[in-house]
Amino acid sequence: MSGAPPVGRFAPSTTGRAHPGTLLAALLCWLDARSRGARVVLRLEDLDPDRCRPELATGMREDLAWLGLDWDAVTLQSAQRLHHEAALDQLAAAGVLYPCRCSRADLRKHAQRAPDGGFRYPGTCRSRALPATGWRNSKDSLRVRLARGELRLRDESGLDLSQDPSAGFGDPVVRRRDGAIAYHLASVVDDASAGVTRIVRGRDLATTTATQIRIQQQLGLAAPTYRHHFLLMEERGGKLAKLHGAVDTSTLRSEMSASALVGFLAWAAGLRPTEAATTPAELLPAFEWNHVQPTDRKVTWTSPKLTLCDDAARRPRSA
Repeated sequence: MSGAPPVGRFAPSTTGRAHPGTLLAALLCWLDARSRGARVVLRLEDLDPDRCRPELATGMREDLAWLGLDWDAVTLQSAQRLHHEAALDQLAAAGVLYPCRCSRADLRKHAQRAPDGGFRYPGTCRSRALPATGWRNSKDSLRVRLARGELRLRDESGLDLSQDPSAGFGDPVVRRRDGAIAYHLASVVDDASAGVTRIVRGRDLATTTATQIRIQQQLGLAAPTYRHHFLLMEERGGKLAKLHGAVDTSTLRSEMSASALVGFLAWAAGLRPTEAATTPAELLPAFEWNHVQPTDRKVTWTSPKLTLCDDAARRPRSA
């Protein structure tokens, strides 16, 4: 791939409609890629059989197109099953794949907190072997034994990602009990399959980086460059996300124009001195990461507009 253009990707889950945080992440990913002449892939993460529905994947594509974003390729994560299974075969052959009977309730009983606020897996089933007939015949979840030891990491922005993921999180699930491929493995495999060289994403995912790099190492895959950006937060402090009941695009599109929303996001990100309506294409010529707001912003929705409600919004901003 010597001389090939860089490749970025935006990979939203299709468990609900896009919300302002989704759209901010998509915009920053798109601006990063287009500003450096990179290809950019939209990967719709639709592996959760309980929460992902085809109409939500379609809605995500429509919402991003409405915002003014285009993609060099669009993929469904569910279409990559053969690649995911090949990676599980490789991990099984290396002797690092094992079945796990532990439930989420079991992890809560151990009460060992992970860096993301969830519960660390204590390694209860780490010594178990796969069925003699292979991992496909296991009725349990499957985990991968991560190599131990600290990874010293910083992302492109200088954010310290150093961690021993085995100690911090424990061995991750790579295939769920219901047969669905789990997030870490699917993400790593799909990035490699698409030739992704740059990953731009919200800071809420920063703690997953070391685990993903460990899996990349165990599969013999190159690590992309990572950059993590600020988040939009609810006024009460939680990440602005579907799980927190944030306003979604079904409401935004009925009450705001796409250019008004892009203008708000650009202003919140520090890319523009005002909320004046604009488009992604108009933002592109002047885009630089050193203009992007470094700290999280608090946002509230009061029909018909989004409002910044943190201290930074009350201070004059330079052009």
